[in-house]
Amino acid sequence: MGPIADRYLVFGARHGDRAAFCRIYQKYRNRLLILAIALSNDVNIAEDSVQDTFVYFAEHLDGFSLTGSLKGYLAKCVANRVRYHIRSRKRRFSSLEEADDIPSTLYDPTNGIMLSEQLRKVTSALTALPPEQREVVVLHTQGEMKLGMIAKSLNVPVNTVKSRYRYGIDKLRSSLRSEMRQ
Repeated sequence: MGPIADRYLVFGARHGDRAAFCRIYQKYRNRLLILAIALSNDVNIAEDSVQDTFVYFAEHLDGFSLTGSLKGYLAKCVANRVRYHIRSRKRRFSSLEEADDIPSTLYDPTNGIMLSEQLRKVTSALTALPPEQREVVVLHTQGEMKLGMIAKSLNVPVNTVKSRYRYGIDKLRSSLRSEMRQ
């Protein structure tokens, strides 16, 4: 199902077809959840961000006009929600050191998420990136957003996004190569 099918689903959802909205949710939920986990390194923030995105999308369908990719639009919304949740969490603490000590639930077996060793290494390497680089790398690779769209979303020049992506990928390669040697 491509962009044309997405337009029909959005049209149907806008006109009260619950099945169309459910198809959109089923089609994009897992991809958006992976994106949110990669951005936040926290399953709770990821789930809240994806849920918030779909609630907002449902509430604003009447005025929504799909001008590009639905996947790109939803990915941008999820990235914004992740940033919001991370900022909100940090504001609740008196210092950033306290906020950094929040344990991640990403590897908690009670969450039912089983990660392979390779995925754990990639996730660890992503987490080590500066937030600006991680966001660009994840939005481009997992969110499948074009660098120009990311620049517009972040309100920064395209060359800045290109640099963040290049430096992020270089750091990931370096980190993963050193992991492989160990």
